[in-house]
Amino acid sequence: MTTSAPPATPARSPVNKGLKLGALGLLSTIVIGVASAAPGYSLAATMGYIADEVGTKGPIIMLLAFIPMLFISYAYKALNKVDPDCGTSFTWVARVFNRRLGWVTGWVIVAADVIVMANLAQIAGKYTFDLLGLKGLTDNTWAVTTLGCVWIIGMTWIAWRGIELSARTQVVLLGLELLALAVFSVVALVKVYASKAGSLAIHPSLDWFNPFSGGMTFKALSAAFLLAVFIYWGWDTAVSVNEETDNRAVTPGRAAVLSTVILLVTYVVITVAAQAYAGVGKEGIGMSNPDTIADPLSGIGEAVLGGWGVKFLFLAVLSSAAASTQTTILPTARTTLSMAAYKALPKAFGDVHPRYQTPTASTWAMGIASVVFYAGLTWLSPGSLNDLILSIGLLIAFYYGLTGFASAWYFRNEPGRTTKDLWLKVILPVVGALILLAAFVKTAWDSLAPDYGQTHPFGIGGVFVLGIGSILLGVVLMIVWNVMRPSYFQGSTMRDGVAIGEHGELVETE
Repeated sequence: MTTSAPPATPARSPVNKGLKLGALGLLSTIVIGVASAAPGYSLAATMGYIADEVGTKGPIIMLLAFIPMLFISYAYKALNKVDPDCGTSFTWVARVFNRRLGWVTGWVIVAADVIVMANLAQIAGKYTFDLLGLKGLTDNTWAVTTLGCVWIIGMTWIAWRGIELSARTQVVLLGLELLALAVFSVVALVKVYASKAGSLAIHPSLDWFNPFSGGMTFKALSAAFLLAVFIYWGWDTAVSVNEETDNRAVTPGRAAVLSTVILLVTYVVITVAAQAYAGVGKEGIGMSNPDTIADPLSGIGEAVLGGWGVKFLFLAVLSSAAASTQTTILPTARTTLSMAAYKALPKAFGDVHPRYQTPTASTWAMGIASVVFYAGLTWLSPGSLNDLILSIGLLIAFYYGLTGFASAWYFRNEPGRTTKDLWLKVILPVVGALILLAAFVKTAWDSLAPDYGQTHPFGIGGVFVLGIGSILLGVVLMIVWNVMRPSYFQGSTMRDGVAIGEHGELVETE
């Protein structure tokens, strides 16, 4: 394999896939990036498990997980500048390394997004019933599943109706979410320092930010780290809408980096406030109480805000899950659109609505696949829903890590490179990738144990089955596509065998 050094200016413009060009500015792109990570939902779904793994060390875990996220965001920024294609990691890994690895990378992005939709939909369904005061339905698995599926279909429709409608929806949902979380944090900390938080409360300590005290094991650190990686995941959506962004070679990458910083501040503040108010114990509203570990924020929020205040927090988490449902559909649809454009998927996935200028088949395929997966998993193994987040962490580490390695390899011999370029395009991305690789290998090994997670199909951990199994399934599907379309896998760059018109549009050759 040989890869030529990139020029200082963008190497190419993406092929015109029919998307609405220049529809988003920097602010809208940042909103999409932050909303896709779903701060409220992510914290509700992971804080308890992180506390169970590392006790009061949750805040430092948030900081440690931020480091590789920031480093990988630099890789996205650098690669987007030379190749602003909505396929992002699929396109870049295929271009830098080879098409087989690129195809598997694209599959992993799709698999991670479909899997997380089950958890998003479950939170959306549950919090809708909580908000309406229908406690009986909150505990009804099929009522929550049905409403969750309705949420998926509704958000799919919004994503299909146009990127600008999607962006406006995100501004409203994210604004509501961040306001509610800010109110929760301020009130919780005020009550803690005013000694009005109850017997479980503990004052914030600098020790919470010290990873070397408290006897934390590497196994616990690795598991908690991947959980925290999961809650940062989503900022790359800011790059996946690059072809619809104004100044698409610069704005998406800048938005990705800024999104990770906003998420860091949000996560550290909320984690400190929640564990200060409730503690990390297994009793009452303690964050690692096994009865509420899947969603400690609900009970803590009710204790902090009470009455209508907690309704506001419920609305924030609901809006977070709904927003992330929509912004999870966006990058997946654009990944499969790009794969179809380069003939890595059937042509139908490349269809774009002439009026809305959004991927039609790709968007609705994502929504329908998510409904089928969510309903099917609920029917076959409801307990597996609790293993989803750790399994998704494996997939995230896989494709984020590959993107970091791709940046380092692509820019290793960049002509005229400055010291700053060396750090931002090569050193930091590869360090981020190595951190994610270490966490991936350690957690994959640990998750083989049948007592790891909530389920143990085939005598091994359900987390391993969902995570590593998804990657292996992608390898099998890649081999199948290689048999069906061997011409796609010939060549080392994404432009080989694709006819491009004078304005960058795809020219059908078959």
